[in-house]
Amino acid sequence: MGGHNKVSRLKTLLKFIGPAFIVSVAYIDPGNFATNISGGSVFNYNLLWVILWSNILAIFLQSMSAKLGIATGKNLPEMCSVVFSRRTNWFFWGCAELAAMATDMAEFLGATLGFYLLFHVPMILAGVFTGIITFIILFLQRYGQKIVERVICAFVAVIFAAYSIEIFLAKPDWGEVGLHTLLPSLPNGQAVLIAVGMLGATVMPHVIYLHSQLVQSRNHDTSDIKKKKHLKMEKIDIAIAMNIAFVVNASMVVVAAAVFFRNGVAVNSIEQAQKSLQPLLGSLSSGAFGIALLASGLSSSAVGTMAGETIMKGFVGIKLSSNVIRLITMFPAMVIIIIGVNPMLTLLLSQVFLSFALPIAIIPMLIIASKKKWMGVFVNTKLTNILGILVTAIIVLLNAVLLYLTFSGNI
Repeated sequence: MGGHNKVSRLKTLLKFIGPAFIVSVAYIDPGNFATNISGGSVFNYNLLWVILWSNILAIFLQSMSAKLGIATGKNLPEMCSVVFSRRTNWFFWGCAELAAMATDMAEFLGATLGFYLLFHVPMILAGVFTGIITFIILFLQRYGQKIVERVICAFVAVIFAAYSIEIFLAKPDWGEVGLHTLLPSLPNGQAVLIAVGMLGATVMPHVIYLHSQLVQSRNHDTSDIKKKKHLKMEKIDIAIAMNIAFVVNASMVVVAAAVFFRNGVAVNSIEQAQKSLQPLLGSLSSGAFGIALLASGLSSSAVGTMAGETIMKGFVGIKLSSNVIRLITMFPAMVIIIIGVNPMLTLLLSQVFLSFALPIAIIPMLIIASKKKWMGVFVNTKLTNILGILVTAIIVLLNAVLLYLTFSGNI
């Protein structure tokens, strides 16, 4: 009888697994490759704690976004259009759209680099391939969200498998890994830049908006009891997906530290990272790296466009087709490829910009989630609100330190 109950529970859970996996792709996108490889190759294992705390922040924020979506039956941008003035919503929309563009730039560049590194095709042609495949993934939305969820889950599995190979080949110092995961340290100003980049790469504004939309596909029942069950299942979905993302991100830093830092190689580009892996760890490692980067770029590119639709429709009621949104967000990345700017630097700076856009996503969510009028029994507790304010304050403080260090010439 117990076995039957377990099977029944597993079947119920599997019905709800999916939204957090779509969201988790944003946490292992090419921007993460850039910041994590920089962090590991320059600062050894020192910045691993940033990955741990970024992941804890991500779980906290994604859970609140999912709760808001389940409680209100609307996504976060739609709720903002109800709660705030038209002018404020245009401001939110502008910031969210720029964040989506910065995100998409990182993701599009990553997939393009993946094609370039694996198949040695010219960057512009690789960019065209990326655009076509992303369009195909988005086309699957017509057949329902679950199809897209399965495709994205497959990509996540590929990234996870590739980095499992990498970490096995790298043979890191596990004692050092454990120590620096738990012990915070920032050796200098450049470490602050990379740490803020890691935060920007890990906790993403566009998926805070998107998660509240993704839960709607399973949010059919209006009773509080059913919604509580839905939220409980979604929290399990978040815990599984986000911890997979944590393992992948930590692996990127660990591999970069164990391979590049150990051999005195400071990595300035993703292309250099892949080339350096071949003589140091062999062709299996450089191949796995290219496949992980490609899977990451393609899946996160599709997720970025899904978030773009939610943002446009919700805040200001602009309804454009996903194809048009894709072309708009693809444009800056194609310009960078054509001009020939260093993609690694572009990826890193785009992640820093995202950490600046983050409070603009968190603050409205906190305001709405703390009001019983909209949330009912799901309203934030005092402790949750205090933690939310603390999280926002830490992000703003880190950004302020980064600005000071940049303009005082200490980076």
